Amino acid sequence: MIVEEHWWNGDATARGRRDVYIRTDGQRWEVQAQIGGEHGRSEVLECSSRSSAAILADAWRGGGKGWRELRH
Repeated sequence: MIVEEHWWNGDATARGRRDVYIRTDGQRWEVQAQIGGEHGRSEVLECSSRSSAAILADAWRGGGKGWRELRH
């Protein structure tokens, strides 16, 4: 899977860091929400389309301020 979009909540601490990713292999889409940085816990859900992945990613970010899109 290739990362299409990645957001970070701007908190550099392991305890406070949150990341949301949209990934695709060209046919399937998934969204990952990660808490606690690289070694934290995460949840991945498959989506039926790019638009449904974007809706889920927006919901997981929760509209909070400070989210930044990271380029890969």
